[in-house]
Amino acid sequence: MSRRWLSTSSSLGGFVARSRFRLSMAEAEEMSSSTTTTTKVNIESVAIPSKDSSSSSRSLWPSVLRWIPTSTDRIISAEKRLLSLVKTAYVQEQVNIGSGPPGSNVRWFRSTSDQPRFINTVTFDSKEGSPTLVMVHGYGASQGFFFRNFDALASRFKVIAIDQLGWGGSSRPDFTCKSTEETEAWFIDSFEEWRKAKNLSNFILLGHSFGGYVASKYALKHPEHVQHLILVGPAGVSSESDGKSEWLTKFRATWKGAVLNHLWESNFTPQKLIRGAGPWGPGLVRKYTTARFSMHTTDGLTEEESQLLTDYVYHTLAAKASGELCLKYIFSFGAFARLPLLHSASEWKVPTTFIYGYQDWMNYMWAQEARKHMKVPCEIIRVPQAGHFVFIENPLAFHSAIFYACRKFLFPDEAQSLPEGLTAA
Repeated sequence: MSRRWLSTSSSLGGFVARSRFRLSMAEAEEMSSSTTTTTKVNIESVAIPSKDSSSSSRSLWPSVLRWIPTSTDRIISAEKRLLSLVKTAYVQEQVNIGSGPPGSNVRWFRSTSDQPRFINTVTFDSKEGSPTLVMVHGYGASQGFFFRNFDALASRFKVIAIDQLGWGGSSRPDFTCKSTEETEAWFIDSFEEWRKAKNLSNFILLGHSFGGYVASKYALKHPEHVQHLILVGPAGVSSESDGKSEWLTKFRATWKGAVLNHLWESNFTPQKLIRGAGPWGPGLVRKYTTARFSMHTTDGLTEEESQLLTDYVYHTLAAKASGELCLKYIFSFGAFARLPLLHSASEWKVPTTFIYGYQDWMNYMWAQEARKHMKVPCEIIRVPQAGHFVFIENPLAFHSAIFYACRKFLFPDEAQSLPEGLTAA
């Protein structure tokens, strides 16, 4: 998140206005393309709950009559269609995380009616004894963004992907946080309640972008549960003062910068543009996804992938505002962290791997700076021909990077070297 995030927001606004382990790329490609004989299973172990009365009443209206043509059910349906591209069998469930015990920090996601909250979760079939990999999406995304990775990763891990509280198909409670600390508690404590409900004790935790920030903060608070931390283009590593961002100071002085700064502090999110567009929203998202995911990629989206991803992205963005409203409390204007990870690097207790695309607008040099202060093993891997969405833009190299990062768990008795094509920073 930085200058590129601002340009992304502006573009949306413009649309409204107008040896065995040494995995080479070939080996990773073979693994990604291999088929499974398992018939895909899609089980909802818990019925999808009503998120709030407004969404329930809205769903009674025929979709053609709705200004914003989406609902929780349509998010889950779009997710299922997108995941139909995945060959590995999986289970989809709504995991009950309760409503937050009184007197606990989890009160930040309580409801006035004490209704329980749910975390939308998908778990993929795996070999018995495989290490568990939990995947956490970034800001404005959902777990379905990893659709190109599930097959390859499930061949080596028990893969579990979630929608964070307030995003995707998870509950979307009213966002009542008023500080950075409360906002962090919203995500960290809801994730911990989810972990307890899933009875997970040790797992590898992967977070992308804002999900990397949340994963890092969780590992700082609960290091006993995290075996290894993988941060993919993490947001929030540095603060504005760390960056000495002269470009931001100059930009704020312009009329456009002043307007955007005001919108930021007013908690105006890109998703509000989509909702404001009403029935034209899907078309705007289509333009965005077509442009966004054609950059940097070595393996462009097929027409089917593009169509299913666009539909999924629209429904997740247009639904009730909830988790997205964290933005101004976690980041200052320009997407610099208010409580940056860099400042707590010396406190980390979990071995960490950073992964960046070569064209990622997140600056990997801040990870290098953090590593200087860390007392645990830390690696930084750069992936060619990929930007911020490295797992979509160059999935084969991304899988190689993940397998290498987790070699201790996958191939503990073998010598390894960095797979061809990847760069250590």
